[in-house]
Amino acid sequence: MSNMVLAQAAEAAVNINPGLAAIGYGLGAIGPGIGVGLIFSAVINGTARQPEAQGKLLGLAWTTFAIVEVLALIGIVMFFLAQG
Repeated sequence: MSNMVLAQAAEAAVNINPGLAAIGYGLGAIGPGIGVGLIFSAVINGTARQPEAQGKLLGLAWTTFAIVEVLALIGIVMFFLAQG
């Protein structure tokens, strides 16, 4: 019974509408966009409060920026996989 359900789910995933995949990627790109904005706004606030910590803050910001951007890259890979 469960094998039949898994087979039907796999078939449905292959037959996804490409337009729906584009909408899904658009929604998936919102999170990384907000994340990047929050990261660099925190760096600006931290630098304004404590200017001597700018180097450490920027290093941490670029590291977290790269991690957040990986989410957007995973989203675009999933978009192309869903398009077929």
